[in-house]
Amino acid sequence: MKEMAQIRGKKEGSIHQRKNGSWRAQVVLEGRRLSFSAKSRRECQDWLKKTIGQIDNGLQLASTTVTLGDYLRNWLAITKTSKSPSTWSHYEQLIRTYVQPHLGKFRLHDLRPDQIQLYYNRLLDAGVSENVIHKIHTMLHSALEQAVKTGLADRNAVHAAIPPKPHPREMLFLDEAQVSQMLVAARGSRMEAILHLAVATGMRQMELLGLRWTDLDWVKQTLRIDRQLLRSSRGEVKYSLPKTKQGRRTIALGDQTIAVLHRWYDLQNEQRKSAGENWKEYGLIFTSKVGTPIYFRNLLRDFQLLLRNNGLPVIRFHDLRHTAASLMLNHGIPLIIVSRRLGHAKPSITLDVYGHLIPSMQAEAAQKIDELITPVEIIAELDRTVGANVKENCIITAPNCTTTAPELHKVEPK
Repeated sequence: MKEMAQIRGKKEGSIHQRKNGSWRAQVVLEGRRLSFSAKSRRECQDWLKKTIGQIDNGLQLASTTVTLGDYLRNWLAITKTSKSPSTWSHYEQLIRTYVQPHLGKFRLHDLRPDQIQLYYNRLLDAGVSENVIHKIHTMLHSALEQAVKTGLADRNAVHAAIPPKPHPREMLFLDEAQVSQMLVAARGSRMEAILHLAVATGMRQMELLGLRWTDLDWVKQTLRIDRQLLRSSRGEVKYSLPKTKQGRRTIALGDQTIAVLHRWYDLQNEQRKSAGENWKEYGLIFTSKVGTPIYFRNLLRDFQLLLRNNGLPVIRFHDLRHTAASLMLNHGIPLIIVSRRLGHAKPSITLDVYGHLIPSMQAEAAQKIDELITPVEIIAELDRTVGANVKENCIITAPNCTTTAPELHKVEPK
């Protein structure tokens, strides 16, 4: 049965039940009626209490009528100078594709956690990946935190919503034989130098594409990394600082890497002459055939084509960074050196990302520690006593050695 509306003063608001069984709360602000609908009376009471409290504290009508879509458009405009072009472009795409069609008309002032949660569930049912939904959650949480700080919202409705757990991307990398096969296949081509440098240094793709010849010291055989290439949504060429403070680094290069870069330098000069007036000088190490920066998607296309044509696993270009890290760690290069070459903010990040590669190094480390701490006299004594016993009663397969274990004697408790 429909419940009669509670009669209150304008500043107190009212609550009534609708024909469909839901409840609606209303209150007047600056001559305009604000309303809120929910499944239960309690939710309406909570909203009414909260809104009246905000009115008493100076709530203005303008802040209650702002939709999430309007707010996010303004938020994007404000954050454009503080976000990298690639991050900002990604946020704009997420809002345009996923947020605006579903939540854009919701009033920011009335947004509830259950609405956000239902939104996530619907995206998941529509086939949107867990990783994308998690990125949307992170972006919305950041945007609404700013809304709370500026007084447009009294709480962050996203905070209580739980996005689906993202699936970690499988880490792929080439082994030593595959790296050799790849570099042999790339020899003499435009891909040779960038692939060689990627594996030799573990640099990020956009760091490689932002390198200038002035960053390379031919005599000291070092490479300075202090910027990365960016591209805005309109395609303009831009550069930014590396991702972290430690990303600005100078790394040493080996003789073979220097030789490969010499070959590429000569090849690029030939391309400069062939291009003539069409050549655009950016001073970059890696360029297109007319001197312009390489578009990262074109690099990925050419890289994966080379892999397919040579029967190699088709991986992302970023996986060459994982390849470099795995080669360094598996060959005993100290974690701190690996971390610095990769440009990680701290070694613990390197450990978190590549720690699974380290257990395979435990046996070798144990042997090296033994050799380091055990005096020569003790080693000789162990060789005479334990060695003879092991040969007689060994547990491994070896020349002149059986696979029987020494007899164990039970010790009775006293």
